[in-house]
Amino acid sequence: MAEADVAPALVTDPDAAAKPAVPPSRITGSLARRMIAIAALWISVLLIGGGFALDRVLTGAITRNFDSSLEYVLIAMIRSSEIGPDGEVRLVEPLGDQRFLEPYSGLYWQISGGEQEPYRSRSLWERSLKAPTPHIDDQIHTYDSNQFPDEELRVLERNVILPGSKVSWRYQIAQSRVALDAQVGAVRATLIPSLALLGLGLIILAALQTFYGLWPLRHIRRAIAAMRGGQNRRVDAPLPLEVQPMVDELNALLAHNEKQAEEARLHAGNLAHALKTPLTVLLNSATSQISPLADTVRREAATMQRQVEHHLARARAVGRRGAAQARANVRDSVDSVSRAVGLLYPDARLDATGDRQLIARVERQDLDELVGNLLENAAKYGGGSVFVTIQRDGAMAEILIEDDGAGISPADRTRIFDRGVRLDSGKPGTGLGLAIVRDVAEIYGGSIALEESEDLGGLLVRLRLPAG
Repeated sequence: MAEADVAPALVTDPDAAAKPAVPPSRITGSLARRMIAIAALWISVLLIGGGFALDRVLTGAITRNFDSSLEYVLIAMIRSSEIGPDGEVRLVEPLGDQRFLEPYSGLYWQISGGEQEPYRSRSLWERSLKAPTPHIDDQIHTYDSNQFPDEELRVLERNVILPGSKVSWRYQIAQSRVALDAQVGAVRATLIPSLALLGLGLIILAALQTFYGLWPLRHIRRAIAAMRGGQNRRVDAPLPLEVQPMVDELNALLAHNEKQAEEARLHAGNLAHALKTPLTVLLNSATSQISPLADTVRREAATMQRQVEHHLARARAVGRRGAAQARANVRDSVDSVSRAVGLLYPDARLDATGDRQLIARVERQDLDELVGNLLENAAKYGGGSVFVTIQRDGAMAEILIEDDGAGISPADRTRIFDRGVRLDSGKPGTGLGLAIVRDVAEIYGGSIALEESEDLGGLLVRLRLPAG
């Protein structure tokens, strides 16, 4: 195949060329993750603050209950106290709790004042209770004490002047904090896991609410993908009130773009048709005369006519691609075009094989034009045999057209895609046929590449189009 009636850019990576060039999107993060993070932060703040407040309330209630029992004993001590004959204080009635009689039992009392030795419970044994600083407490004073190295105490004390005495007696009662701390620890052991479990549940609930709330956006994404795939022309799924205005604007934008594309296609078509008539007249007049001027007019008018057809095909393809509804059976188009090319080149043998059900996302008229240009080139410049293979490669439909001609050298395979380049000027042509193939294929998201045919020895043209 010495010359190809084509002018597309050579595609070295068909898979890359099959994908439309889309500028990379600037992603600012996930709405779902952002909403979940905000909810988790707010839930954590509320639970930590609420847990701290609840801990203070429960701990205070337990401590007040603990102090109340000690206060009851302290008041009972005061009520059962009297002054002895030597001015000493003594208890008329013993306190009922047996722990006051057991050494180091964790429950102690002591009465001190004046110059006398402190009067204390047997449970203190050789120890005694001390006040943190010398002071007089007319009301009950409560505090924690570490005066015993191995035992932290909760102490209640009060100063009282008994009848018949001028001495201010200090009444003290103390109990180990072990029981109090155990109750506080039990409350916290229940409170902290409960709040953590509650927080986890609320975060999961927020996540479910977020995913459920954003679910309609997935419907929009699938609807847009369906529009790109040609299944739908609009986003018509029922959507929530908050999303529907955006979808309405999107549908209006699509309708506006389709209208503009259709108007551009009609303008290009009208311009092309307006030019084709005078060009035909020029060609007919130049053909009827034999002169250098007539040859020049005929040649240039033919070139102008192919240019008009080229741009008309582009405008038509753009308009059809915008509809996103194009579908065509590849084998039907190949068979139809093969019969027409066979009539033009009766000496060429055209054979086809491959998937008979393969669908390309291309308008049938455009697919016929693509295949027609390639088959005509193969029949014109080949050695008489043309073989077409139809196959699917992933998401692409491939049409392989091989001939047994002279082929094109690797260097010329690059140069042939320069617009208007012809490798064989001895046969009619303008070097624009493959320009139409390239442009229309790229409009539909396809590509074209020139290779060497291993079976026939000539040129192999690999045309790739999106599969249906």
